Amino acid sequence: MTASRDGFETRAIHAGQPPDPATGAVVTPISLATTFAQSAVNVHQGYEYARSSNPTRAALEACLADLEGASRGLAFGSGLAAEDAVLRTLRAGDHVIIPNDAYGGTFRLVARVHAEAGIEWTAVDLANADALESAWRDTTRMLWVETPTNPLLTVIDVEAMSQFARQRGARVVVDNTFATPYLQQPLHLGADVVVHSTTKYLGGHSDVLGGFVATRDAELGDELAFLQNAVGGVPGPFDCYLVLRGIKTLAVRMDRHCENAAIVAGALDEHPAVARVLYPGLPTHPGHDVARRQMRGFGGMVSFTLRGGEDAALRVAASTRVFTLAESLGAVESLVEHPARMTHASAAGSPLAVDPALIRLSVGLETVTDLVDDLRQALQKAA
Repeated sequence: MTASRDGFETRAIHAGQPPDPATGAVVTPISLATTFAQSAVNVHQGYEYARSSNPTRAALEACLADLEGASRGLAFGSGLAAEDAVLRTLRAGDHVIIPNDAYGGTFRLVARVHAEAGIEWTAVDLANADALESAWRDTTRMLWVETPTNPLLTVIDVEAMSQFARQRGARVVVDNTFATPYLQQPLHLGADVVVHSTTKYLGGHSDVLGGFVATRDAELGDELAFLQNAVGGVPGPFDCYLVLRGIKTLAVRMDRHCENAAIVAGALDEHPAVARVLYPGLPTHPGHDVARRQMRGFGGMVSFTLRGGEDAALRVAASTRVFTLAESLGAVESLVEHPARMTHASAAGSPLAVDPALIRLSVGLETVTDLVDDLRQALQKAA
């Protein structure tokens, strides 16, 4: 029932999810079958074995591919499983450029897993055109972009990166986890591949683990589908159902995430204990203009540094009442974490090491005055 003229919210609810033809159910059924009957050898209804394909997973893949404007979408068991599949398209001797403030798990996967298989890599400040040009090699085959980045909220011009890489024969991969397809459309800006941790905003409720890859090119989609089946890092049908359920409310949740985060960032920006607030919605953010141009909103993530350094940051992280001290992000509840010791500990001692004075917030959907009051009382304890 979905047509190209339909809006995002309509497609999020209906794309790839027609009423069940067998029962009329308006919610995509959870198909638990691991194998499917064949009327003759290799004659079936599109499904043979659950690792290769599953009806619930197929609905998720169709829906999220539609929302990203992709030719192909593939679901994985985690965001890192999705990233691993994309990196497996490189060969020994190929070179990949990653952001110098990339997610710590991405850094670990590139530097400690794929580098062992002969993939070469360089971490670069992608906001610095000269640095990117200097790091480029004849063997560079992939430019990996996060925007906004995790945890420094750096904003990268996807269209400019795509033009730069295309002129040099390389592929651009964009981690769209923080922005989601509701706020940002990397494929429409020229990127070749989009990756997600669907654990975060797409699922939205801290109750499902998953990943996703969307491709512009059908042939690359086929290559990744082969890897998905051959390696087997696929999500279960119940996980796919939970992500589909989350996607239905993505737009309304993201609107509130953005609204609350803007208020929280403004309050932090005025607090004497805070040295710097990293939020693309602030006019002082160096990527503010790019974010305004390529994003529908500025997102629900806010990072900030404490004037009191690491000790103050640790006290703030341990002192909140409404913000829960926990890893992950993008769900209805607000979370606080200390990246240097938690999500980005794997980057310690590397070019991607995180400032120990940094705190990362995932601003949830609670009453925003409660969130601001909670941070103020925690900051008071850090003074």
